[in-house]
Amino acid sequence: MAILINEQTRIIVQGFTGKIGTFHAQEMLNYGSNIVGGVTPGKGGQQHLNLPIFNTVKEAVQVTGAEASIIFVPPAFAADSIMEAADAGIKYCVAITDGIPTQDMMTVKNFLRCFHKNERMLLTGPNCAGTISPGRAMLGIMPGHIYLQGNVGIIGRSGTLGYEAADQMKILNIGISTSVGIGGDPIIGSSHRDILERFESDPETKVILMIGEIGGSQEVEAGIFFKNHSSKPLVAYIAGLTAPEGRRMGHAGAIISSASESAAEKIAALKDLGVTICQNPAAMGRTVGEALIKCG
Repeated sequence: MAILINEQTRIIVQGFTGKIGTFHAQEMLNYGSNIVGGVTPGKGGQQHLNLPIFNTVKEAVQVTGAEASIIFVPPAFAADSIMEAADAGIKYCVAITDGIPTQDMMTVKNFLRCFHKNERMLLTGPNCAGTISPGRAMLGIMPGHIYLQGNVGIIGRSGTLGYEAADQMKILNIGISTSVGIGGDPIIGSSHRDILERFESDPETKVILMIGEIGGSQEVEAGIFFKNHSSKPLVAYIAGLTAPEGRRMGHAGAIISSASESAAEKIAALKDLGVTICQNPAAMGRTVGEALIKCG
């Protein structure tokens, strides 16, 4: 099995008829994802990519039974689109959009907390590459051909480092159960720990690769969960060893505000928690391979 999505997951695309939404919807369809329609306000009742367009997410859910959504909506309107998906009963939402105002994401987080935990929509992103369960479904913008199906779970803040890890593993004939991009913004829907917990419950996943970076405490919190609750090897690569304190590096969330948020401090803490550290991004595939051999 895979986590979050599979070949049967019914998917809708928000921002369906825009240039970016159209391109990636077609890519996901080509991969085999079960896209059942899309949402563009004002274009309801029309067809796009031979699929129905709806004015609202609620209407799309009622007609198609959609369970998952992907957001290709401009930053100024993306937060409303995420909350609309949650209100309509979508179970899993991937927010691809980059540049959503931090204040808007605070509103989204507070809105999601209004739902009972068992009914709360799971959100990954914003500013992420999405989620892929190789050979089953793709809900994102990644190049699907570099992912080989297997039993390694990937959690990453960086989409491109996730691609690099997948490509290295494919060369070594190592497959992936699911790869989840959680996003690089300061406020995101799900943390490393949230996804790590799901991989722990997945019988197909044998080893987990966590790709982190400077800023925040997410990676160490995931390491604490690993030490106390996980039965599976955890490999970590933390980007930003040479990043100067106080300077933003790439992602909006990748800024060191205290010594404990530097790459060196995170690596030291994760080592103390028993996490296997990959010091070089070029060695991610090899390090995961070694972990797989050790766990049999």
